[in-house]
Amino acid sequence: MIDIRAILATAIENEASDVHINVGMPPVLRKNTELIDLDLSPVSDEDAKEMVISMVGSERFETFQEKKDLDFSTSIDDGHRFRVNAHVQRDTIAISFRVIPNQVFDLDDLHLPPIVKELTDLPRGLVLVTGHTGSGKSTSLAAMIGVINRKYRKRIITLEDPVEYVIENENSMIEQREIGADCPAFSSGLRHVLRQDPDIIMVGEMRDLETTSFTITAAETGHLVFSTLHTINAAQTIERIIDIYPAAQQNQIRTMLANTLQAVISQTLFKRIDQPGMVPCTEILLCTSAARNCIRENRIYEIPNIIETSRRLGMQNLDNSIADMYSKGYIDREEAINRSSNPGKMEKILVPMNEFEVVQPPHAVSAKT
Repeated sequence: MIDIRAILATAIENEASDVHINVGMPPVLRKNTELIDLDLSPVSDEDAKEMVISMVGSERFETFQEKKDLDFSTSIDDGHRFRVNAHVQRDTIAISFRVIPNQVFDLDDLHLPPIVKELTDLPRGLVLVTGHTGSGKSTSLAAMIGVINRKYRKRIITLEDPVEYVIENENSMIEQREIGADCPAFSSGLRHVLRQDPDIIMVGEMRDLETTSFTITAAETGHLVFSTLHTINAAQTIERIIDIYPAAQQNQIRTMLANTLQAVISQTLFKRIDQPGMVPCTEILLCTSAARNCIRENRIYEIPNIIETSRRLGMQNLDNSIADMYSKGYIDREEAINRSSNPGKMEKILVPMNEFEVVQPPHAVSAKT
């Protein structure tokens, strides 16, 4: 049988971000966006089944067989942890692992704009970190909670599926609840969390109407709430939240969202050219009175213009961030142009590297999850 712990140890040794198991293929690592086959025999259906059972036990494997999807976390002997999703494809078991770094990164090491740290001082409201899968949302959220943990004496409760970064108590008192292990669902955890006297709540993902509703209610009742969505910019994030609700409730939720939303941080990871790793480019929306009016009055199309004209307040669009990261020598010019919202305009903005002196970036930790 293939030793899954040995495969995961190999991923750590190779500084991979992900491991993928598919029946009929050898295990595959992802390192800095590239897929790498391991020099091992193809995985059999029985191998994949035994891997899942070895990590979750027979009882939870029965649940997996019924639902065809299962999220959980696992670890190896050296203490490294992994976020895991087991699923079924073409009637065979497939498994995806995400490497979870052993320690919470310092927010200053993640190359996020300074305004992100200022958001950890907020007394209440909703802060959303968004982006596609693997864009560093969990890393950024954990780093923000880490800032609060060191700076303030707060009671922090997280609801995660599964728990990724294990955050040790410093000044704050932290409870981390894993969906499926410590509570049955996000909605159940959120239904009871307000009776647990939290100051700050972190919800791993606003993935459905019930979870979204409870999350916004928690922010509305005076708590500071952090959460994530799989959206790529602020305007899409706001539209996604509103569209989750039935048409008859959308005016009400616009008002609630306008009153509670404090900021949206949308992340996209770029491969670094100065050293191995990834670096985030970000769009930042801060909910000023103008932004709140746009949400309340359903003028979401004006959000990009608010961001563009409010840079002095700490807002920025993705193209601003891409240009900044390129000027610092972190990212490739061609990738910067191709992944911008306006490639033609970006090509004119970005001066080729040999035409100016690049500011040498300091050594820093790169986001991987």
